[in-house]
Amino acid sequence: MLLTTGGGASFTATLANEQATWHFMVDIAAALEPGDLITLSGDLGAGKTTFARAMIRYLAGDETIEVPSPTFTLIQTYDLPRFTLVHADLYRLSGAAELAELGFEDLAEGAVVLMEWPDRAAGFLPPDRLDITFTLAPQLGRDVRNVRYSGYGSFAPRAERIAAVRSFLDASGFGGALRTRMQGDASTRIFERLRRDDETTILMNAPRRPDGPPVRDGKPYSAIAHLAEDIAPYVALAAALRAQGLSAPEIFHADLDHGLLIMEDLGEERIVTGEPPTPIAARYAAAVDLLAALHSRRLPEVLPVASHLEYRLPRYDMQALLIEAELLLDWYLADAAVKPGMRREFTALWREALQPAIDAPPTWVLRDYHSPNLLWLADRDDIARVGILDFQDSLIGPAAYDVASLLQDARVDVPETLEMSLLTQYVRARRNAGPSFDTAQFTLLYATLAAQRATKILGIFARLNRRDGKPQYLRHLPRLWDYLQRSLAHPALAALKAWYAANIPPPNRL
Repeated sequence: MLLTTGGGASFTATLANEQATWHFMVDIAAALEPGDLITLSGDLGAGKTTFARAMIRYLAGDETIEVPSPTFTLIQTYDLPRFTLVHADLYRLSGAAELAELGFEDLAEGAVVLMEWPDRAAGFLPPDRLDITFTLAPQLGRDVRNVRYSGYGSFAPRAERIAAVRSFLDASGFGGALRTRMQGDASTRIFERLRRDDETTILMNAPRRPDGPPVRDGKPYSAIAHLAEDIAPYVALAAALRAQGLSAPEIFHADLDHGLLIMEDLGEERIVTGEPPTPIAARYAAAVDLLAALHSRRLPEVLPVASHLEYRLPRYDMQALLIEAELLLDWYLADAAVKPGMRREFTALWREALQPAIDAPPTWVLRDYHSPNLLWLADRDDIARVGILDFQDSLIGPAAYDVASLLQDARVDVPETLEMSLLTQYVRARRNAGPSFDTAQFTLLYATLAAQRATKILGIFARLNRRDGKPQYLRHLPRLWDYLQRSLAHPALAALKAWYAANIPPPNRL
């Protein structure tokens, strides 16, 4: 049940037994992010410590770890896979003045705090938090608990999301499934593996993308770059790819309004191996064959989503390609390093270089066709052995873009010899499928779009560091820089190459 509060949204539920309490705990644990504060209130014996202990073991992935009550130590700290978690019990505090002595100001950056007896800290709690209150319901049974959880500040929409996910799982028959959060990508989506009996599926939790600030002509970046705003494009493309005989996940249940999907689990076997990852040549070759086959077909631009609902793939137009490239100036260099006239020169050079890509025969551009989004399905045949995961931002545009995305993989060192061999394989397959295929023109487009993509991702990874506090992406910058130099070596890109040499420093000189 949804209730309204002065500070956000509040929900109530009755937990009929230990299993229901467990599922409620998982609902909360699945939504946690580094830095969250969760307060646990309720009378003695209402289940606060039991809830906290179950959550810590769940997040640790180990039901056997010892989780003592912090009643006497006041604070217990756990280094968990996703973040550090601090379990605090303020019962023995006489007032909020003693909080400073506990060392809350010295907690590890991004630590999640589970706090019992938060009333001892009244007036000192941050505005962004989730409050959970347990009450006994002896008239309903010994193990029954009533629970109320309230999201305040930035946690208010997340509390609503927790309730929406629970409702979706119950309605789709997966309410009792075991949920395990999966490693995420650079987006705001959350993926969980659901296990029900011997069956596994994937839950995609993808809230509607909020509009960012206007950056040009009153439009946000996402609108100009044609990024998907909701899950309708994903649902449409998943069905369309499957109709082409390709291995996109089958969608079993969808809530388009709330951005929730339950879909086929394609497993975890990748087209790369090792750490750091390196390409498995035969699997990359299969991924190239998939693109060659897809690009040789006549593909629709309008796709069904549901009854009476269609989705039209946007065009990869000049404005989208240019604003992506400008991320290099906005984030890799940052505004302070962009000299007067640089942006005008940059966009003029790119506009001229990209015009052949705009004029090229159009096809589906999956846009993120690279190793993090490709799986290996050894039990399937031919090009269906390549599982495709991420395609909601697909467009209609030049075929060379996805080939460049794969062969100049932003997260994987693809040796130049392997890149050229696979590029030759693609060209040969396209020529066999249609003699009119223009090899020289495609090679130019490949170099141009590989350079544009490297330029864009240098900006994106710099943005992930500067804006989002994710410095781990910086380790990929030298690889991207090397790819960029490979592509700019094409004679037709000489003017761009000279401009980059004069204006854009390599990552080790930033």
